[in-house]
Amino acid sequence: MIDKNIVKTLVEEWLQDKEYFLVDIQISQDDRIVVEIDHADGVWIEDCVELSKFIEDHLERDEEDYELEVGSAGLGQPFKVEQQYINFIGKEVEVLDGDGKKVKGILKAVEGRDFTVAVEEKVKEEGKKRPQLQEVEHTYSMDEVKYCKYLISFK
Repeated sequence: MIDKNIVKTLVEEWLQDKEYFLVDIQISQDDRIVVEIDHADGVWIEDCVELSKFIEDHLERDEEDYELEVGSAGLGQPFKVEQQYINFIGKEVEVLDGDGKKVKGILKAVEGRDFTVAVEEKVKEEGKKRPQLQEVEHTYSMDEVKYCKYLISFK
């Protein structure tokens, strides 16, 4: 089986001096290698091809046969690394928290492994008969949510 650390080292070498970042590497039992990269402005197919060739040039096909797939993390897929959260500050996201509660709001900030989402909620104000719609900020830990993903809007 191909060593994930070897593939990771190769990807990180290719990423040096580029604005791309590594999202994920998966290697199955039958040596199917899937590398996901991302960029603030999207991923170009030409760069995926270049990275794929770079990896192939440094792995020995004579020693182990493998299948290699290099692509983008996928718009609308759950975030896997901190940089994805940072890239979507100011955009609408959906969060499924650890308790199974789903919220939609604007990603406002990222600090370390925590992120803040502003959500429109009805809040009962003192002295008012009915709850008023207000923006309420919720802070989550990336390690404790089930997922956070960008909400694609066609408006």
